[in-house]
Amino acid sequence: MLTKWEEVILRIWRLLTVKFVFLMLLGGCVSLPSDFKEPGVSVISVTPKISSGISPQFDIKLRVTNPNREALSIAGLAYTIHISGNKVIEGVANELPNIAAYGEADVTLNATANLFSGFKLLTDLLDNPTAPVDYEFNAQIDVGTFYPVINVKRAGVLSLN
Repeated sequence: MLTKWEEVILRIWRLLTVKFVFLMLLGGCVSLPSDFKEPGVSVISVTPKISSGISPQFDIKLRVTNPNREALSIAGLAYTIHISGNKVIEGVANELPNIAAYGEADVTLNATANLFSGFKLLTDLLDNPTAPVDYEFNAQIDVGTFYPVINVKRAGVLSLN
């Protein structure tokens, strides 16, 4: 059992600790560069690979441009590809290059197709082979603890005619 003075000291200590943590977090936010620009991401190619398994595999090549005055270190990347509303590819990558200030780099992602979504997509395409095909590429790029995750979305329509 604590004495009355010990309880008062414990409450003061807790209050000071909470204030200290709050000030440290606030100070971290203030140190963020206000001129940080979102990197550009474009899909350069999707190349099928020879696979030993039943699921098809692809190399997805992205070009990432850094419009900032500091090098960009990509901690990780998560991505999905939807075709005609079917999520056919989903993956993550964590061994990614640093991108120099005002520079660009190509990033290759190893992807494996979701077999069941692929069957549904194939069925949809066989049912209506001349219909345009919608595609959507989504990526979440983690560029470090003090920066927000960058969301990238590229979408379009492919004509099979």
